[in-house]
Amino acid sequence: MLETILQDVRFALRTLRKSSAFTFFAVFALALGVGASSVMFSAVDSILLRPLAYRDADGLVVILNHGRGPIAPANYLDWKAQSKSFESMGAAEYWTPDLTNVDRPSKLWALRITSDILPMLGIQPVLGRVFVNEEDQTGHENEVVLSYALWQRQFGGDRSVLGRRMSLDGKSYAIVGVMPANFKFAPFWATKAELWAPLALGPRAGNREANSLRIFARLASGVGLPAASAELATITARLEQQYPGTNRDAQIVPLKEKVVGSIRPALLTMQFAVAFVLLIACANVAHMLLARGAARTGEVALRSALGAGRFRLAQQFLTESIILAIAGGGLGLLLAAAGIRALVLFGPADIPRVDSISLDWRVTLFTLGVSIATGIIFGVAPARQASRLDPAESLKEGGRSGDSARKNRTRSLLVVTEFALALMLLIGAGLMLRSLRALQAIDPGFDPQNLLTMVVSTAGSPISGLGRTEDFYREALERVRAVPGVVSAGLTNHLPLAGDIWGFSFWIEGQPAPKPGEVPDAAYRLVFSDYMKTMAMQIQRGRPIEARDTTTTQPVAVINEYMAHRYWPNEDPIGKHFAFDDPAKAGAEKAKWITVVGVVKNAVRSDWAAGPEEEIFLPYSQNHGVGSYLTLVVRTAGEPAASAQAIERAIWGVDRDVTISEVQTMEEVVTRANSQARFSAALLAAFAVVALVMSAVGIYGVMTYAVARRRREIGVRMALGASRGDVLTGVLRQGMALALAGSLVGVLGGLILSRLMATLLYGVRPSDPLTFTGAAALLTIVALTACYVPARHATRVDPMTALRYE
Repeated sequence: MLETILQDVRFALRTLRKSSAFTFFAVFALALGVGASSVMFSAVDSILLRPLAYRDADGLVVILNHGRGPIAPANYLDWKAQSKSFESMGAAEYWTPDLTNVDRPSKLWALRITSDILPMLGIQPVLGRVFVNEEDQTGHENEVVLSYALWQRQFGGDRSVLGRRMSLDGKSYAIVGVMPANFKFAPFWATKAELWAPLALGPRAGNREANSLRIFARLASGVGLPAASAELATITARLEQQYPGTNRDAQIVPLKEKVVGSIRPALLTMQFAVAFVLLIACANVAHMLLARGAARTGEVALRSALGAGRFRLAQQFLTESIILAIAGGGLGLLLAAAGIRALVLFGPADIPRVDSISLDWRVTLFTLGVSIATGIIFGVAPARQASRLDPAESLKEGGRSGDSARKNRTRSLLVVTEFALALMLLIGAGLMLRSLRALQAIDPGFDPQNLLTMVVSTAGSPISGLGRTEDFYREALERVRAVPGVVSAGLTNHLPLAGDIWGFSFWIEGQPAPKPGEVPDAAYRLVFSDYMKTMAMQIQRGRPIEARDTTTTQPVAVINEYMAHRYWPNEDPIGKHFAFDDPAKAGAEKAKWITVVGVVKNAVRSDWAAGPEEEIFLPYSQNHGVGSYLTLVVRTAGEPAASAQAIERAIWGVDRDVTISEVQTMEEVVTRANSQARFSAALLAAFAVVALVMSAVGIYGVMTYAVARRRREIGVRMALGASRGDVLTGVLRQGMALALAGSLVGVLGGLILSRLMATLLYGVRPSDPLTFTGAAALLTIVALTACYVPARHATRVDPMTALRYE
């Protein structure tokens, strides 16, 4: 058996070497399909299939408010004390301290965490230790654990760093540990965290209204998600009775689902797309092999006449196919290595776990398996063709056994399959491109051009302790406005599209008190005058926040259109009042009523594609005690990035100890907001183009072969009076019939595929008729073009030459 296999391999290599052009095109087509499949498999494997890099990661869960939000401290403490379904439970809170007492103060991304969190994940530090129970108590929380990157960047990897102190927001913290280089905390949230400190709740332990904690837990041994969810529902129902409106709709979600759930539809869609490309490549190579096999009819018939059995002939052809597939797989692996590097380098940064994508043994094994499988898939038809050949008929002079109806049906079926798959890809790409266009057409509610942003923090600087924060910001604004090229400048506590939202519940004067748990809330933005002017936000009614709005004047606010229409649908909201404290508790007379003085056009918040929600703009001067950092927005006459250094110098001219971070243009912020949709659309469009080209090559090859095999027939017809137009029409009709059949199948498949893509679309229906019609029309034009060239060759057949040859 081994000798036979080696003989087949040697013969296949000699045969393929003689047909170098055929071998090159077949290997290259397979390499494209296999390489693309390997790249997408590496992404799916790394992001979706592999467990998170924690101990027993399947048992880790997060507990969310309304399925997405943070939890109040008192609720967390009650859940932890009363639940039996969890081995451990911990809380984390976002923190952005300033690293001070260094040459250049900088902002750090950090988390405050309870002592349960790091042991729950099961990751040991490479240096030192993690927190102990006593260290998340008030007065004992001045320790930090560093990320590996921060340890290298700030301390040069010095192993004597333990016990040294660092100043964060002006307070001293002792370094007790360093985490491993590949450690990332909960990749769906706070992915930039590079430092951890203990979370001491202190006076907040009894608060049930300020939802600020992210809750992580590990299921107890033998406890499933349904049982834990049922127990939590019982606990929250009991607490809801005690504290109405505080414990509604808490949900337990597996940590991995929270990490990768949002990206799963896009990745699976891409995986299906590359599978279609690979199938089209297989179909292409299959009918290339069928055509080549027909040309080898004499050779196969002679071997059969000399005693080669059907199985032996099929084995020989399958060997050739598998060798082609392995060669295509080897080249595909090289293409995959380049593709994976490109995916990691140029893929959107917000794709979870994207940095873990690599070419490892799993991808290599997958590539080998796919290569062999494709070799068998596209080799079956040629092998069957060879094994079923009638040697007596084939050896007759002028025999036509190679043109049997069965073989023609096989080639036609392959072309129909190619066109159906190509049309499905075109429909998917068209829907994604239309969705991207709809996203790009969204009015953000501001003008991002020529807009520079940067975060300016006073936390830890001397002016913060002296209560001069507002004076600093005012003087800094004046100096920034004096920088050459600056048109206007403003400040806000939270920039649109900057991430999580700060929100407050509110009560409206003169309207029925909401039921417990149904109090409306709104995102609030503290702003200095000229913020709205700088952002080019349109005031629809009333006026913007102005410099005259101070602590000595009536508290005022500007609200967005959505809030105005929802709460004052048939009234003019200007002059209406609302409060952030419950009038029923504070008393209507003592409540701090805020007057609405303006209505601004709706603007995007943290999610580009999300619809508008309530938003309130407040004067910083009337709310100056909130927040330790603000975002500066500057509109410039020219390129905004060119003014960054001059603006930084102007700010440091007021106080050198303040921290400046996240310097970026607003156009960069907007671009990132659409990066995932743009990347998915580009990938799917690229796959569709490859599929379209392969399909065109496929129908061109089939029609060219058909014309060559019908040369005598065409010659006879033309000798009997058929015109060149008749021949052209006949050949085109044959090719377009295949394209039409493929289109019909493709439309049906496209309807199914588009339903699976529904979560990826924005502003376009999955069954959008314009997209389906456009994709079908494009495919028809390509098919017509691919058929026209062989048809033109058919019209040039000389009847006398064709008949004399035969």
